[in-house]
Amino acid sequence: MGRPNPGGGSAHSIAGAETEAASGDVSRWRQLFARVGREALALVYPPQCMACEAATAEPHALCAQCWTALPLISAPFCARLGTPFAVDFGPGMLSPAAIADPPRFDRGRAVARHLGPARDLVSRFKYGERLDLARLMVRMMVQAGQDILAEADLIVPVPMHRLRLWRRRYNQAALLAQLVGRETGIEVVIDGLERVKRTRAQVGLRRNERQQNLAGAFGVPARHVHLFAGRRVVVIDDVRTTGSTLNACAHILRKAGAARIDVLTFTLVCGGEEQP
Repeated sequence: MGRPNPGGGSAHSIAGAETEAASGDVSRWRQLFARVGREALALVYPPQCMACEAATAEPHALCAQCWTALPLISAPFCARLGTPFAVDFGPGMLSPAAIADPPRFDRGRAVARHLGPARDLVSRFKYGERLDLARLMVRMMVQAGQDILAEADLIVPVPMHRLRLWRRRYNQAALLAQLVGRETGIEVVIDGLERVKRTRAQVGLRRNERQQNLAGAFGVPARHVHLFAGRRVVVIDDVRTTGSTLNACAHILRKAGAARIDVLTFTLVCGGEEQP
């Protein structure tokens, strides 16, 4: 036993209390230094809008003007393609495009149409190496895709051919998928799909050319085939244009036994809009 002291506590209890107090002081000092560091950094590099780089009150945010101009997609929209309706036809309604040419995936969701600040965000993230934009994009993707993510078992990104990956140094779809998984707790299989054939860039190709370009381009590695049997999968990419890439991925996942395949992107090119 510890030796009694005039205050009635043992020497061990006093030493423990002093250690705990010292630890608390260190923690408070660390928090203070971290806050001072953040404030000093903000003075040198003030927060900027993620889209237009205008000054903002908070980092990793949009300015009021860009937020207002963001062409967000909200209900009512096609239950299958996620394309917005001008008029609310009621729940579960399908667009003429979804009826005439059903996609190979079950449901598609996106944050915004591929216009204005939304298009600028994708372009800077994809081609400008602005990986910091992923945090903002993912927060919005999780919100826009909450109905499909609530039912998902697995998340996989659209893969990039190794030569293109070597040139760009990162796969933007994989980064988004990892962060969506972190936000939601859903398992991410980062290499669940692979691009087995090098293809031309999709930019500028017509719909039928995109489909021909992607024929036989994707596969599921043999070591991962068992993961998809009977599972509900969400495929992640940055933008959906004609849907050819995501259709090709869904086709391969269906062959691997996936029970449901949904897709989630940041932007969506709607009919008549410029394709990236």
